[in-house]
Amino acid sequence: MTNLQAQFLKMLDEYGYDIFNLDMVRDTGRFSNAQISQALRSLTNSGIINKLERGKFVKDGFSDEFVIGNFLAPDGGIAYWSALNAHGLTEQFPNVVYVQTSRRAGEFTHQNLRYKFIKVNASKVTGYVKNGYGNHIYQITDVEKTIVDCFDLPHHAGWYPEIIKAFNRAKINAKKLVKSCKAIDNLSVTKRLGYLSEALNKTGMEFFIDYAQSILGNEYSLFEIDGKSNGNYHSRWKLIINMPEKEILEMANS
Repeated sequence: MTNLQAQFLKMLDEYGYDIFNLDMVRDTGRFSNAQISQALRSLTNSGIINKLERGKFVKDGFSDEFVIGNFLAPDGGIAYWSALNAHGLTEQFPNVVYVQTSRRAGEFTHQNLRYKFIKVNASKVTGYVKNGYGNHIYQITDVEKTIVDCFDLPHHAGWYPEIIKAFNRAKINAKKLVKSCKAIDNLSVTKRLGYLSEALNKTGMEFFIDYAQSILGNEYSLFEIDGKSNGNYHSRWKLIINMPEKEILEMANS
């Protein structure tokens, strides 16, 4: 190993940079741009450092997928099915890391693990808490935002069997749920969650139910998005219940 390589790795250790970008290295003031390019070229060629994408790198062996996912989309955070699992609301472990962001879309693969970036309007990029420590901190949607996101885009969360069960299990702050619904701005989601709150006799949801009732409108929505268009019309929640209610209860308690 050359002296430059050794000094570069020592710098990474001193700053705790298991994952880093060029600006982070430049800001240390330890190396010129030419030295940074030379060190990174030789260290990536030898496999000691892996290139994630342009200007972003990770030490070989660093495998915290949530930190990596959030580093690749720093405006957002871990969400949808990944967040459901992290919050203990599903036993299913997705083989994809779901990241919510307003700045990129598509997929990325690192160490045989897929990262899926779900691009949403900037107003929906909210409701995060921080986990981890030091340079390994990452953002993840809180329980309430996770639930609302999953009902907004259920195909990123294992579909209705998973999200109904998750809602039934979750300890929810009704005021935070209202805040998340306002951010998502999907009236059908709010109605579905209001209906489920009552159907499942979920405690502590009165504030949310009152809010949901106050914005209902007159138009009916499907309970299961993309499901069949016929079913029982639920006038209180302006929903077409297009799956058997017995099945909904079975999903909730599975």
